[in-house]
Amino acid sequence: MKAVIQRVLSASVEVESEVVGQIDNGLLVFVGIGNNDNEQDVEFMAKKICELRIFEDKKGKMNLSVQDIRGSVLLISNFTLQGNCRKGRRPGFDSAGEPAVAEQLYEQVVAMVREAGLNVETGRFQAHMHVKSVNDGPVTFILESSSKL
Repeated sequence: MKAVIQRVLSASVEVESEVVGQIDNGLLVFVGIGNNDNEQDVEFMAKKICELRIFEDKKGKMNLSVQDIRGSVLLISNFTLQGNCRKGRRPGFDSAGEPAVAEQLYEQVVAMVREAGLNVETGRFQAHMHVKSVNDGPVTFILESSSKL
């Protein structure tokens, strides 16, 4: 499982000109489910999203999590994170999870982040989405659950 995590002042996602998810201060998270991902990857990713200390404390150090600041999370499924661009000019998606399994694992990540007490907004799985954000910093991290080993 891969994620791009951005600290944002605001973010929103539209599907067919309708806003389906919107947050103020918090995290915009794109999640790509791989074909070998499982419950352990879900737990790892959800915990990292909730506990990653990337917000500044009073001393200006990244020492606070989205939970600490009582922020929100906009969590968007993005299979293109599993794209392999090493060969040729067109990405390959052999490592992307099958849609039915990927949707289930994505929904589990959403549920676990909500269970942690955070306000979570989402896009729509497999929809063409327009995402807008005001990145704070910019602060952007790439996270892979395989790095948990």
